[in-house]
Amino acid sequence: MRILQVCPKYYPSIGGIEEHVRNISERLSKEHQVTVFTGDPTGKLPKQEEINGVLVRRFKTFAPDDAYHISFEMARELKKSEFDIVHGHNYHALPLYFARNANAKKFVVTPHYHGHGHTPVRNFLIRLYKSFGRKIFDNAKSIIAVSKYEKHLLLNDFVIDENRVSIIPNGVDLSEFSKLQEVSRELKTILYVGRLEEYKGAQYIIQTLPLLDKDFCLEIVGKGPYKAKLVRLVSKLGLNNRIKFYQGLSGQELLKMYAKAGVFVLLSQREAFSIVIAEALAAKTPCVVANTSALSEWIDNKNCFGIDYPINNEELARLINNVVGKKVSAVKLWDWDEVVQRIGRLYME
Repeated sequence: MRILQVCPKYYPSIGGIEEHVRNISERLSKEHQVTVFTGDPTGKLPKQEEINGVLVRRFKTFAPDDAYHISFEMARELKKSEFDIVHGHNYHALPLYFARNANAKKFVVTPHYHGHGHTPVRNFLIRLYKSFGRKIFDNAKSIIAVSKYEKHLLLNDFVIDENRVSIIPNGVDLSEFSKLQEVSRELKTILYVGRLEEYKGAQYIIQTLPLLDKDFCLEIVGKGPYKAKLVRLVSKLGLNNRIKFYQGLSGQELLKMYAKAGVFVLLSQREAFSIVIAEALAAKTPCVVANTSALSEWIDNKNCFGIDYPINNEELARLINNVVGKKVSAVKLWDWDEVVQRIGRLYME
């Protein structure tokens, strides 16, 4: 089959959706002809290249505050394209809206839908967009939700036949974690991995650190528009010697950070799935998450523990102290190979 994946950004950009599209595209390319149409806000990446068997075509996009990813060039090219399957990703950016105009035997959508914008302005715009955005689901033959939470949101916010919505979770490359060399666990290291946005909640971990033993440190991996405020908060609290920021890590470097951490913490208010939680658990690192959105589906009080909003720093400190050192076991994680098998069957239906 000739398969087109459409997404706002693609490797070497890093993020949950980028990882999702890369993993399914590279695996599908072993049996099918796979092309990716994606954006490049920087204009610095190659216009076209082959990456691990996948043909990647990049279009210059206008992406204020790294959002929306508007490209009329991509829209025009999609109208001219012909594929057996067109699979669009990310309701919160315009490439998916334009993907519905491509000529295809089947249009599949994975919206990674949060239901809200991540700033007051974005939240206002997403409400205006809904009257147009619903056309995406009207045109889609199949819709993939990555969690029960996301499926519930989609059915609640749009007029969709439930039979067209399948739940296929994100995956983890379990082989990578099985090959991970033994790393000394640093029990008093707290790890956060993710985009640095206010709604992700890294500020609450920083505010809680002074309530923990002075041997505790925090490692923050990621970049985003909220980073400058987080750096100022660290300085204001006098925590520069206990908190380190990282970005641009290799895959192996990130795996080692997961494996050595004593606890992984994500206090995001909105997640459709959260690949980073799956990766932390694959590395046998216990997790603390906000009892919100799809994060609540991870909470089992054995491997992953929840805290309610509004975040109470003293309660978070107690929870971190209790969770550090717990053994992770019997967690059901999907391997990307399983995910692609399910998606492949959906394409053929």
